Amino acid sequence: MADYQPSPQILQKYADVLVNFALNSGQGVKPGEVVLCQVPDVAKPLALKLQNTILKAGAQPLMRLLPTGFAKDFYTLASDKQIKFFPAKYLKAQADLIDHRIAVIAEVDPFELKTIDPKKPLLSRLSLKPYQDWLVTKELKGQHTWAVALWGTSAKARLVGLSLKAYWQQINRACFLDQAKPLQQWRQVFVLQKKILGKINALNIQSLEIKGKDVDLHLKIGSDRLWEGGTGRNIPSFEIFTSPNWRGTEGWIKFNQPLYRYGNVISGISLNFKAGRIIKASASSGNKLLQQMITTKNADKLGEFSLTDKRLSRITHVMAETLFDENMGGPFGNTHVAIGMAYKDCFKGNPVKLTASDWVKRGYNDSAEHTDMISTSDRTVTAALSNGQSQVIYQHGRFTLA
Repeated sequence: MADYQPSPQILQKYADVLVNFALNSGQGVKPGEVVLCQVPDVAKPLALKLQNTILKAGAQPLMRLLPTGFAKDFYTLASDKQIKFFPAKYLKAQADLIDHRIAVIAEVDPFELKTIDPKKPLLSRLSLKPYQDWLVTKELKGQHTWAVALWGTSAKARLVGLSLKAYWQQINRACFLDQAKPLQQWRQVFVLQKKILGKINALNIQSLEIKGKDVDLHLKIGSDRLWEGGTGRNIPSFEIFTSPNWRGTEGWIKFNQPLYRYGNVISGISLNFKAGRIIKASASSGNKLLQQMITTKNADKLGEFSLTDKRLSRITHVMAETLFDENMGGPFGNTHVAIGMAYKDCFKGNPVKLTASDWVKRGYNDSAEHTDMISTSDRTVTAALSNGQSQVIYQHGRFTLA
């Protein structure tokens, strides 16, 4: 059923979740706010629902339909100078204007860039970092929120052995679109996430030991770190995460889930850390891209550590999309780490008061790269606390705190 499309009722529920729940950290948009919607052209039916839902909320939509199938020609023809082109005035004005942003992922050809030198999209991402930094600064001031969502395509469905209808059923279930009142279901998820967060943030964790058949990793956390989750930034999002002090990363970890990135598949990933840096990285496929990724400035350090509680997640099948795969449930939940950029909102205090040198001293990694790598194998996470005691906080796919 290559021509399958969700019903108007499902798409309306999807738009409601994104506009009236995800933005403003679970509170939805407010009248007068400006919402930038970046939606690939194949997801035009959802774009229409987003526009209309934003209008009904009294906010102002800025609709941007993104053309699919253009990227390969762009990177084939563009010089490095053209790839690095940064329209500073345009993007600064946009960053200043918008209050929220909704980004929809819809890949009609996941391998469109397979024959393109990965250095080119990596260079493009690096050139856009100032824009990313402007939005992060607004976010830290409480002036900007965002949400990312997925539109199912036949190509992605085929990758994971599902029909397009079955792929969409995973999306519907994960986002509670199969329920009469999805927003109410999401609020219940937030309640459990906040309960876990309250307990884990009260522990004053100094470091973590993560052990299992695919991992033996030590992370430095520190008393200035917060664990976050349930902010509406990703739909779906069931994870609880923090940004470790990168300097304290030691050990190794393997990832049993493939990574779809820059038009390629990287699988069988293994990372070894010493004194906070990746000293060895390998992949059974896509190794060349992996090596190029970690040569990006500060991409050889960790920016995020995350755990998903199997009680929260309704995702039962790999989706070939990080947004969903990093939130899979299953018997052991999942863990993922991200190389590259750290999340500054994981600082326990007012992040606006910190200078660039303060962030460096505290071990918050800064990079144009932020790539999540996922494992669903069993692991036990033990926290070393500031009082000298230790406590298991995660085991058998769930947090032990709540």
